[in-house]
Amino acid sequence: MSKEVSNKQIIFKDYIHGFPKESDMILKTSIIKLKVPDECNDAVLVKNLYLSCDPYMRSRMSKIDDNYVPIFTPSEPMSGDGVAKVVDSSHPDFKKGDLVTAIIGWEEYTLIKSTETHFIRKIHHTNVPLSYHIGILGVPGMTAYTGFYEISKPQQGDTVFVSAALGAVGQLVGQFAKLSGCYVVGSAGTRDKVDLLKTKFGFNDAFNYREETDLDAALKRCFPDGIDIYFDNVGGEMLDAVLPNMKFNSRIATCGMISQYNLKQAEGVRNLLYIMAKQIRMQGFLVYHYRHLYPKLLDLVAPLLEEGEIAYVEDVAEGLESAPAALIGLFSGRNVGKQLVRVASD
Repeated sequence: MSKEVSNKQIIFKDYIHGFPKESDMILKTSIIKLKVPDECNDAVLVKNLYLSCDPYMRSRMSKIDDNYVPIFTPSEPMSGDGVAKVVDSSHPDFKKGDLVTAIIGWEEYTLIKSTETHFIRKIHHTNVPLSYHIGILGVPGMTAYTGFYEISKPQQGDTVFVSAALGAVGQLVGQFAKLSGCYVVGSAGTRDKVDLLKTKFGFNDAFNYREETDLDAALKRCFPDGIDIYFDNVGGEMLDAVLPNMKFNSRIATCGMISQYNLKQAEGVRNLLYIMAKQIRMQGFLVYHYRHLYPKLLDLVAPLLEEGEIAYVEDVAEGLESAPAALIGLFSGRNVGKQLVRVASD
C-alpha cells in the first residue's frame, strides 16, 4: 500500500472585486497518496519546493469574460509556476528524483495529470539556485528577453525607460539594455529600490514615482531628448505620462498593467494621440507564445550568471502559509525583487 501524507493547500475562496485580501485564500489540509494512481497514464506526482508569486495572478481571481489567462476555480487550490521534485511518475520522460519546473498547485504535493497543460520541464542547469528556474531562467527571464529583444528591437545608443524596474522582469530588462549599449532609467516605489537600481543593477538613473509630483517633468528630466523604448509593467498614469515623451518611431513593449488590476473601473489614457503623431509602435505580448525562444535566453544568461556579470534579486517568503501575504504584497510594492515562496527545501 502506498504511503499517505498530509497535503497543505492554499484554497481560492471565491471571485473578488478590487484589492485582494489574505482572507480570499484559505489554508486547508488534505491527504494524498505518494503514488500516481493506476488509472493515470503519463502522470507525474511532485513535491513542491518553490512557488512563484506574480501580478498576473490577480486577473485569475476575477470572473472576467475573455480573460487572457485561465481563472482560478473557487474552493480549489490556487496554482502557478513552481519548482518541484518528482516523487512518482508513470510518464516515460520523468523519473523519481527529477527536478522540474511546471504549473503546480499552491500546495505541498501536486498530481500533474497532463504534462502539456502544466508545461512541465526537467531542470538541467543545477549549478544555479533552484529558485532561478522560475526567475531569471524562467518566465520572468523569458518575459524580459521577449519584450526587450523580440518586441522592442534595441539598438546601441537607444534610451530606455523601465517601470516597476526592480520587479522580477524589470531588473532584467534594465541589465539587458545596458548589455545592448543603451541608456536606461527605471522607476520604483521606494528610495532604497532606486538606490539598488543604480548601484547593483547599473541603471544610469532612476526615480521614486511616489515622490514625484509631476511624472511628465520627471521623465523630461531623465530623458531631455525623449525615449526610444518604454518597457511598460504598470500602465495607467505612468503610461499616460510616457507617451508625450516618446521619440518619433519609438517602441513600447506592453508587459503588464499592475496599476490597473485591482481597480473596479480602469483608468483612461488621455495621450493616445501621440501614438499616431509620433508613429509609436506599441505592442503587447504574452510570454507563453514565445516558449520556442527559451534556448536563446539560456545562451544569453547562463554564461553571464557563471561569470557574475548579471545580478538577480529575490524576495523569498518561508512556508506555504506565507503565500497569501506574499501575493498581496506585490500590489503595494512590499517585495524587493522576484517574489517567491519556499514550500520545502527538499
